[in-house]
Amino acid sequence: MRRLNSAKSTASWADAVQPARPTAAAAATPRMPGLDRCPRPAYSLRRLFPIPPPTEIRVIVSPATPAVNLWRRPGLLAYMGSWACSSAGLAMQQLLLVWLLAGVLALPADRVGPLQAAIGLPGVIIMLWGGANADRTDARAILTRVFGAAALVPFGLVLALELGGLNVWTVTAWGLGLSAALSFSSPAQQAVLNRIAGRDLQRGVTAATAISMFTYMIGLRVAGQLDSFGLRQVLLAQSLCLAAAALWIRRIGSQPANDRESGAPAWRRIVEGFRASYRQRAVFDAMTVNFVSSIFNAGAFFTVLPFVVLRVYDGDAELLSWLMILFFAGAVVSNLIMLRFMPFQQPGRWFVVLQLSRILVLFLIWIEPAWWLVVTASVAWGLNMGVTTTLARAIVQEAAEPQTRGRVMSVFGLGLLGAPLIGAIILGWIVEEYGALAGLVPGMAASVLLFVYSMAATGLWRYRST
Repeated sequence: MRRLNSAKSTASWADAVQPARPTAAAAATPRMPGLDRCPRPAYSLRRLFPIPPPTEIRVIVSPATPAVNLWRRPGLLAYMGSWACSSAGLAMQQLLLVWLLAGVLALPADRVGPLQAAIGLPGVIIMLWGGANADRTDARAILTRVFGAAALVPFGLVLALELGGLNVWTVTAWGLGLSAALSFSSPAQQAVLNRIAGRDLQRGVTAATAISMFTYMIGLRVAGQLDSFGLRQVLLAQSLCLAAAALWIRRIGSQPANDRESGAPAWRRIVEGFRASYRQRAVFDAMTVNFVSSIFNAGAFFTVLPFVVLRVYDGDAELLSWLMILFFAGAVVSNLIMLRFMPFQQPGRWFVVLQLSRILVLFLIWIEPAWWLVVTASVAWGLNMGVTTTLARAIVQEAAEPQTRGRVMSVFGLGLLGAPLIGAIILGWIVEEYGALAGLVPGMAASVLLFVYSMAATGLWRYRST
């Protein structure tokens, strides 16, 4: 009896993960291949850029991954603790970097933008390398070593302060060190989440995003006290956050490699990551739209908004930190709301529609309204960003092939990191030539074009998560 039950359960699981066989009537009915899943419009721009045929994405979960509550999964709380601490450290770096360059060293916008790009550019290459390593080694060991090393970087800037050497070179070196460490760790963090969350991946991504945004606000608040606490104290707090991230990640179990071809050269594995991103149509579409959006919208947030606060409203570091906190508060709220209703069967529709809603937010700031309306627009901007960024990451993460997921997520992270750097150069020049508010105009135009492109040339509207 026990043997029969075991065989029956094995057979039922095998049936669950295999596509259903068509009936005789269905087999006799002629159908276009893939038409019921994601039809390609005749007027698609993809005639110029052919993409492999669309497929319906199915997340296959082995019987060893039980259907338990998300928060009861082994290692999830330790993972979230590490994610939260590293997010707080990243938030401090992003606010401190732009304020040290623009506020303390008083550099013009056309120098701040290129410096931001120069600091972040090495991280783009390092992120691809990190993705190649995330698939072939223990991701937990990578994160422990990287966060531990990153915790030492802020002490370099503290030493420069003690010696009276706070200048463009020392700030750039500090920014490069943290950018490299956090970029290398990002693909490994995403790969670990996939293994811990299992079949509950959409909710896992959303919960991780909400927690990171909440601790991001805490990090911004601490960094915003630069004038009150002093730069040394803020840098020490950043070091403590990164050290705590290393300690938290050690509490989860080891994460064995997914990729069987772990002996391939790093460059070949990186190239395969780009190929894997291109093969899956849903991955390619979500990455493309999110990348272009990040150039003009994330770029506007990190490069244009500080100059709007500084030049238009005569603000300081604390005022900028409060505005950023409210922005990320909106992102936390939107993620908590999504967490209540997930999983979404058609997440691509929300992702496409919300490209348009960003126009109103940017327009409200562009007309130079009263400060309370700027605050309201910032919260709405955060609500929008919380949904679009989370859905883009969830689509890419669940659609990626397991053996290349770390490298695919490194390509996705490449877009998240590289796009604002491109935006910093373009928008920094616009701010210096035409004024701070003019830097918001490209984001409004890009939102319209991305909505049209998403509807006409991608399968995001018809994408289904099953």
